[in-house]
Amino acid sequence: MTHTQRFNQISHAELPDEGPSKSQRKRESHALQDLGEELVNLAKDALARVPMPENLERAVKDCRKITAHEGRRRQMQYVGKQMRTLHESEVEAIRRALDVIKGVSKAETAKLHALERWRERLLAKDEALTELLAQHPQADAQQLRTLIRNARREQAAQKPPKAFRELFQALKDLLGTGSSHAETSDDVENELPEFPTREED
Repeated sequence: MTHTQRFNQISHAELPDEGPSKSQRKRESHALQDLGEELVNLAKDALARVPMPENLERAVKDCRKITAHEGRRRQMQYVGKQMRTLHESEVEAIRRALDVIKGVSKAETAKLHALERWRERLLAKDEALTELLAQHPQADAQQLRTLIRNARREQAAQKPPKAFRELFQALKDLLGTGSSHAETSDDVENELPEFPTREED
């Protein structure tokens, strides 16, 4: 090994570990700020399912109460500050909980869209009711026919959509979407991660 090679090897070994770059730290800070904002915008029941330390939970709940733009902006910055005090494992637990909650939300939205499509088909053509009854023979055919007829009359006369809404509820009860929400909530509760316990330094 030449003198130059030995010098380069020693110099490289003695280089200090500079850690994350300034731009990387900035990106991580923005990501935590965005995550905190996501917590603030969660529905109340969903927020209750996210594991987090008391100081962050208090900051998030305080922010949700503020309506003034400038006050809310300052409180959001404080939420971000609290997010940056979390350990990596704590942040990951929050991310996993949000992923579970958002997955459930997407599933519920898809079910509601399916119900809306059924309602549109039932109002558009009579054959749709025959198809629905074939798939769900336990359905109350007379009730559905009455609701469909009344909803069509409402639309033709441009009246308030009472039967239109009742038809949606009847479909919701028939297709099981009404009871699935409770089951889904239980599934979410089971899938949510435990908040990690910090080890004393």
